[in-house]
Amino acid sequence: MTVCLHCGQEHAESAGTTASDGAGPFCCTGCAAAYDLVRGLGLERYYDRRSVDPGARPLRPDESPAIDYAPHARDAENGTQSLHLMVDGLQCAACVWLIETALGRQPGVAQARLNMTTRRLTIRWDPATTDANGVVGTVTRLGYRAVPFDPDRLGGAQQKTEKELLRAMAVAGFAMGNVMLLSVSVWAGHSQGMGTATRDLMHWLSALICMPAIAYALRPFARSAFGAIRRGRTNMDVPVTIGVLLATSMSLFETINSGPHAYFDGSVMLLFFLLIGRYLDQRARGRARSAAEQLLGLRANAVTVLLPDGTCAVVAPEQVAPGATILVAAGERVPVDGRVSDGVSDLDTGLITGETVPGTVRPGDQVFAGMLNLTAPLRLTVSAVGEGTLLAEIVRMMEVAEQGRAKYVAVADRVSRLYAPVVHVAAIGTFTGWTLLMDAPWQIALMNAVAVLIITCPCALALAVPVVQVIASGRLMRQGTLIKSATALERLAAVDTVVFDKTGTLTEGRPVPQLDGVPDSDLRLAATLAGTSRHPLARALASAVPGVPVAAGVREIAGAGLALDTADGEVRLGSRRFTGAPLDAEDSAGPELWLARPGAEPRRIVFLDAPRPDAAAVVAALKARGMEVRLLSGDRRGAVAAVAERLGIADWRAEQTPADKTAVLAELAAQGRTVLMVGDGLNDAPALAAAAVSMSPSTAVDVSQTAADVVFQGRRLRPIVESVEVARRSGRLVKQNFAIALVYNLFAVPLAMAGLLTPLLAALAMSSSSLIVILNALRLARGAVVKDLGDGRASLSDRDRAQPGRVGAGGVSVGAEVRSV
Repeated sequence: MTVCLHCGQEHAESAGTTASDGAGPFCCTGCAAAYDLVRGLGLERYYDRRSVDPGARPLRPDESPAIDYAPHARDAENGTQSLHLMVDGLQCAACVWLIETALGRQPGVAQARLNMTTRRLTIRWDPATTDANGVVGTVTRLGYRAVPFDPDRLGGAQQKTEKELLRAMAVAGFAMGNVMLLSVSVWAGHSQGMGTATRDLMHWLSALICMPAIAYALRPFARSAFGAIRRGRTNMDVPVTIGVLLATSMSLFETINSGPHAYFDGSVMLLFFLLIGRYLDQRARGRARSAAEQLLGLRANAVTVLLPDGTCAVVAPEQVAPGATILVAAGERVPVDGRVSDGVSDLDTGLITGETVPGTVRPGDQVFAGMLNLTAPLRLTVSAVGEGTLLAEIVRMMEVAEQGRAKYVAVADRVSRLYAPVVHVAAIGTFTGWTLLMDAPWQIALMNAVAVLIITCPCALALAVPVVQVIASGRLMRQGTLIKSATALERLAAVDTVVFDKTGTLTEGRPVPQLDGVPDSDLRLAATLAGTSRHPLARALASAVPGVPVAAGVREIAGAGLALDTADGEVRLGSRRFTGAPLDAEDSAGPELWLARPGAEPRRIVFLDAPRPDAAAVVAALKARGMEVRLLSGDRRGAVAAVAERLGIADWRAEQTPADKTAVLAELAAQGRTVLMVGDGLNDAPALAAAAVSMSPSTAVDVSQTAADVVFQGRRLRPIVESVEVARRSGRLVKQNFAIALVYNLFAVPLAMAGLLTPLLAALAMSSSSLIVILNALRLARGAVVKDLGDGRASLSDRDRAQPGRVGAGGVSVGAEVRSV
């Protein structure tokens, strides 16, 4: 075995190829062409500077259908055009240097900027010199995948909220630091005979600093509090807002009247600590969402409409009217629902049905948006757009299913419904008791009531859940698992049943030919034909037998197979009927191709959708934790049965529609089971929304990732077990934090009601309880959580052949270790 100089993947040494200057070896002609491009631009230093990330997509030129980038270009300044892209396959900073430099040397390109963190590439060029496809072609030929997106749609509200919280936290922190210096002067002067005028000056300076800062920093809490009150309920922000306003108003009153009790420092300190927790929680959610957006981008399809005069027009899908005729070229996705009016082709329906084997469509057959046209152009008569499409129906099913999740309310909100009224009653009782029973001045009574509000301020409670969730989200995020819902961990901790989809979830989602027992001569002949086709089975066969020249003169018969005329007669590769294979031959567990050559019996090549590397271990680990594991798939019974048997799943169902899957989950919920659904296809989206909690791999379609509570990256399923274990530990820590906050209040509240604590001491005590809660939650960041699934290593090779730390040709590190957390 040797390692490809360009992409770093291992391949058979005898099957390698070389570049035009004899450099190599390379695993395929695409990598050799990419190396020629890099060398032609004088950027060979890239191979010395890069560091291969085993978890990233190999830098192999994409075999998927080409994207037309022209409809996504926008007019920019000075007569130029611009394009925003998501780039997949970035390994390290050297990739950023390579892409920016390669684009910068392309004629007509005025600017190219790539962000390594967000993987967003912005290109600007002169349309008189080049076009969008020519510009992006440089990136794709290097082996990267570029997907158009609209930056205006990504995370605008989220980023606005984060920036507001960060500014508020900065203002509160600045004010707290300066006011504490003045407060220390007041405290020191109190024991050393400071005069009233000097003390009042310190209080007025504190007021000048704190009043604007509190007015600005209190807004996030005040908006939430007033919104809750308008809806006739309370939340954690109500006592926070009331306590800060009362403490600030009381301090201002004391300052105006030359009183000794001004506690601006306590108010602004309380705000600062609360804003830290709120910002960390918001930041964790924002990172999860932005990472999910980074993985899926925005795939905006352009539709080619055939006009009555025979010309074509490229328009957006929403501009297509029912009854129009559109053209779907080979390699394009069907953009709308419709019926085939002309043409025969193979369609990959996996996104809709979960079926691994492409199906043949002919005139009159119904097709749906999202299906991939593989082998021949089709003309479609549009039958549905907008809300009439199957996609819209699936979204409606999701909305109905998501109503079942409305019963899940964040733990902190549930606690606040009881906690906040108790706090207010205690404060009012303190004020009334000191005024009526103790006959104290109203200022003293109000100060003690404010101390009660501050000491009972739910800072520890407000942090009890967010700080645990931030730490848990951070731990999972380092592994590539992204938490999208505020209540996902809470629901995940209660799971007792796990339901898997098959294709693309338990399995790799791609056919792998089983070559054992097939003569080498037959394999090489079949590969020479397969290299000319974009059919998934043909591409998989061609990739499995590299280094074979592509035959000339191959004819592709849509829905049947490939044919080649030779001196000995016609050679065919395709279906049983097309190749003349026996129709009564035993059915295989997966899809198949037959090779028919003159003078020989047809030879069958079976394909299997291989399970993910750790699928069996994960299923066993889930069962060991007391969970029931089921399999629901839209695929054929034979394929589903084979995977279920191999992974040890006894309860499985095949040929399930989206409605069928949702019905099964509803039945399980009626039995009182808490279900985790794991799926990736468009047909899984309603089930993902209907489940108590849901997970989706990063390779899933965007609709499924939107419906899922958790998105995980990589080829392995280990993140599922890791997420469940982290959620369970998080639940225990949250309960411990609530217990800490409760014990703190049981001791502190009586002292505040008795007038033994000033608002400042109350703020310090409140901060101490928050610190204890944070330290307790930090225990989640230490130690291994899952110990029964090995070390969780990932490798660069699709077949896990690379060894950790090995260095291949060209100094490329392959299979570097990815440590589990």
